[in-house]
Amino acid sequence: MREIVFDTETTGLDPLKGDRLVEIGCVELVNHLPTGQTYHVYINPERSMPAEAFRVHGLSDEFLADKPVFSAVVDEFEAFIGDAMLIAHNATFDINFINAEFARLGKPPVAPARVIDTLVLARRKHPMGPNSLDALCARYGIDTAKRTVHGGLVDSELLAEVYLELIGGRQPDLVLVTDEAVAAAEAEFTAAAALVVPRSVLLPPRVTDAERAAHGQFIAKMGESALWRSYAAEGAE
Repeated sequence: MREIVFDTETTGLDPLKGDRLVEIGCVELVNHLPTGQTYHVYINPERSMPAEAFRVHGLSDEFLADKPVFSAVVDEFEAFIGDAMLIAHNATFDINFINAEFARLGKPPVAPARVIDTLVLARRKHPMGPNSLDALCARYGIDTAKRTVHGGLVDSELLAEVYLELIGGRQPDLVLVTDEAVAAAEAEFTAAAALVVPRSVLLPPRVTDAERAAHGQFIAKMGESALWRSYAAEGAE
């Protein structure tokens, strides 16, 4: 199963009011394990950067001036995400911006059924909160030292770790013993058993005749219904 954990940075809060994407970061998971494959791009929003947004992510007009516009990177972005499930924190925000950019290019939107919102997962698991990305990292002991400002790729990497904790651990589907390992162990046991050679001369009994006699007297005192008598009969056979 392939999943893409992603995060975006923007010029503001509302794509319907002209705010645009300025950064996308993605981390690939396969069977809930990071593969090391990532996608990261800065985007020229074709508009100025409001001071409020700059304070969040630190991406200035000067920095973004020579970056590609969304239409120039959309094909590689779509190729990377493919048909994987998309995972984001407060996913409605990020998906609205992605879909607004797709709409400008006449592309179909991302279907809601394809999106997993880690904020929803966190609120279910920790209803008393807080459930911000920073708070969840603190809860799960995830190091955020490299996160000096909000950034698409850094936040995606942190969110990938948080997501794996939210679904039950960083390796929920980890199988410690494979079928091949079990088969090898069984073969080794069978081979070892084949090397066992029966004794040609039985070991002498460790119970002395005097001990046998004393035990027989003890059983006799217990009466005819004593359970020990059945064991004694089996031993006699």
